[in-house]
Amino acid sequence: MTITPAVAKFAAGSARIELGDTHVFCTASLGEGVPGWLRGSGRGWLTAEYSMLPGATPTRGAREAVRGRQSGRTMEIQRLIGRSLRSVVDLGIIGERTIAVDCDVLQADGGTRTASITGAYVAVYQVALKIKDLLGLNELPLFDSVAAASAGVVDGEARLDLDYEEDSAAEVDLNAVVTGDGRLVEVQSTAEGEPFSRAALDGLLDLVVAGAVALGAVQAAACAELERA
Repeated sequence: MTITPAVAKFAAGSARIELGDTHVFCTASLGEGVPGWLRGSGRGWLTAEYSMLPGATPTRGAREAVRGRQSGRTMEIQRLIGRSLRSVVDLGIIGERTIAVDCDVLQADGGTRTASITGAYVAVYQVALKIKDLLGLNELPLFDSVAAASAGVVDGEARLDLDYEEDSAAEVDLNAVVTGDGRLVEVQSTAEGEPFSRAALDGLLDLVVAGAVALGAVQAAACAELERA
């Protein structure tokens, strides 16, 4: 599990996250202006895009740009990334500027959406440092950190951070987005067959929160590296 910050020369913020064999390249750009419905409000915006490179999986997938449309899965994931990051960014203080996050999956072995959120936070943190200097703020325009992790029940056993093989065989799967202080931003969970109990859900949430704490420590180290740069 590694997060390498500042890996892109031109992006305002960037990070590469490697969780097992899932590798995601995350960038964050800062631009003037906001969507039309926010103009004149004085508030900023954060949006996200997500894609999986053709060679990220064992069987090559066609680029969605070639197909001419995004899949429902892609749209769902990029909306999740945006919601997750907006939950910890102080959009009211950055003025009418937009942070555009891009998460490109270089290699996929399960948990790409959760890895994207976790890595993208570090890219956004780098942008936050630049906004602080740009606006002369006393503090970073961030309320908290945010990370995401997956868990599931495989062969009757609760497991954290499922790889593709485990995820394919899971009886229950769960993704959760967790702030640094342990609050939940979003929880997605599904029974693939037999319904599961409230106790099983609580057990999976405990696993994911513990995973988010471990991820948070890696994020903090990467962000500290940015502070020293």
